[in-house]
Amino acid sequence: MNFLMSKVETLLLQFGFDLRKFFLAISEIPYFVKSARRYAGRASNSKFPLKLGNLRPMLTDRKAPAGHFNGIYFFQDIWAAKKIYVSKVSLHTDVGSSIEGFVAHVLCFTSVEVIDIRPLKISMPGLSFAQEDATTLSRFKDDSIESLSSLHAIEHFGLGRYGDPVSEDAYFRAMRSLARVLAPNGRLYFSVPIGWQRVQFNSQRLFNPLTILDIFSDLKLLSFSAVNDRGEFIVNARPDDFTNLNCGCGMFEFTK
Repeated sequence: MNFLMSKVETLLLQFGFDLRKFFLAISEIPYFVKSARRYAGRASNSKFPLKLGNLRPMLTDRKAPAGHFNGIYFFQDIWAAKKIYVSKVSLHTDVGSSIEGFVAHVLCFTSVEVIDIRPLKISMPGLSFAQEDATTLSRFKDDSIESLSSLHAIEHFGLGRYGDPVSEDAYFRAMRSLARVLAPNGRLYFSVPIGWQRVQFNSQRLFNPLTILDIFSDLKLLSFSAVNDRGEFIVNARPDDFTNLNCGCGMFEFTK
């Protein structure tokens, strides 16, 4: 029964409906009404009196934790940003990673060039953008990028989720393109979901971490960290210890 409910919740989320938040919001209505009446009684002569037309109920925050974060993105974004900061590069190139997370971190200390198949309508000092198919990275020459990343992005390539062409090997072509453009002695910071290998169409692929090492066999692995099924961040781990996860995250640092 719990498994079925979990599947129903996941399906409803795809249509923008959060079942848990809905029931929590309903349960919080009495508290909201009570609080509004109390405030109205006390603030009638203040600079901020309560007016009925200005009610804006926020019904799910009272029982929420101090902050919300996706553990995988939180850990991987900091993992890669720290390494780029230490490298002191003047320009970093990213393919498909989170703009509000990882790219925002890196922009605090260096310029970032973002590559994505989707348009990006934002203007920010130090940020440049090119809309391009990352399975070829045709605008870049071989051995040309000193600092390169793709975090939690390649697993989506070829599934049509983001408007890209459906292709069963798009992930492979994109990874080979990353290896091609990486400069000698440069750094590639790369992450994907890891565990027992499969595709969850059209959401993502999950990779056996040894598959990643095989595809990037012409690069040298400098470090590997991971997030396991319990949400624990494990630094300097062994890739072959994470082949049977349900859904974790593998973070690979390569050089050429």
